[in-house]
Amino acid sequence: MKMLSYDDVLLVPGYSDIESRGEVDISNVLDEDIILNLPVIASPMDTVSEKEMVVAMHKAGGLAIIHRYNSVREQASIAYSAVKELGYDAVLAAAVGVNGDCSERVDALIDSGITVICLDVAHGHHSLMEKALKSLCDKYGDLVHVMAGNVATLEGFDSLASWGADSIRVGIGGGSICSTRIQTGHGVPTLASIVDCAKTKYDVSIIADGGIKNSGDIIKAFAAGADFVMIGSLLAGTTEAPGKIVDVPGVGKCKKYRGMASRDAQLDWRGVSSAPEGISTMIPYKGDVENILNDMRGNIASGFSYSGARNIHEFWTKSKFIEQTSAGYAESSTHILNR
Repeated sequence: MKMLSYDDVLLVPGYSDIESRGEVDISNVLDEDIILNLPVIASPMDTVSEKEMVVAMHKAGGLAIIHRYNSVREQASIAYSAVKELGYDAVLAAAVGVNGDCSERVDALIDSGITVICLDVAHGHHSLMEKALKSLCDKYGDLVHVMAGNVATLEGFDSLASWGADSIRVGIGGGSICSTRIQTGHGVPTLASIVDCAKTKYDVSIIADGGIKNSGDIIKAFAAGADFVMIGSLLAGTTEAPGKIVDVPGVGKCKKYRGMASRDAQLDWRGVSSAPEGISTMIPYKGDVENILNDMRGNIASGFSYSGARNIHEFWTKSKFIEQTSAGYAESSTHILNR
């Protein structure tokens, strides 16, 4: 496959004997102890994932990663509050960096009941990630699931897997509010990254992260080999996303959504801004996230059924990509208003 993005491809409808979406099981296994009935993970961003999103994603069968852009005490408090509401058997996750207060955060989060630690850094194929991963795995072993990333290549994926990661976020520079590729010239189309990383010999979950604009992109990510998807913009602006609802003249009710490498976010959480690689914006208020997740669940099931697949393992074997032209992409969209 060429270095293609989601909009460059379509999936070919295949023979199906599935009579109802209810026959389709979209769940997947993050590891032997963690099953997500909705294979969707909310991104560790301060305008996406705090307690309310954690609770909503858990109830929907997915997972949210509590962001790390606060103090150790604040993050641990969010985690503890979620654990109290959902119970100590709930699978809960939180992000940490790879240096600085990493060890202190991990200790506090695990004490609060967190069972998934996400080592969260923009460029994960790095010596600091290697050190942090090995240290975390040596100290906690099988007590926690360790998610790591981000990477864009099979080489990077295999490195993180060999260093001890249980799941790996794949995708660099594809987020809707990320400008890494523009500012640094580096990146790989996320779909192409997934195809590359799916060649791994390691039994480590692939989490497609970045560039996902709709449920069609989610389904294409699974077809390319992803086990799960991580999303931010599709969940931002909901009731459960952090931040106030504000009235924007000419637009209506909105909420802030920003990249964690944006100047706005950098100034807020560390007081200085250096080489920003993201933007901050306002997006229309979307209402309760439950409605979005319910639609997403149905659309994923429909996507599997179009290839005649009753689960993700069948989908990997039955799905087939074709390339589409720019005219094909235009035809794929709702285009009556463009006539």
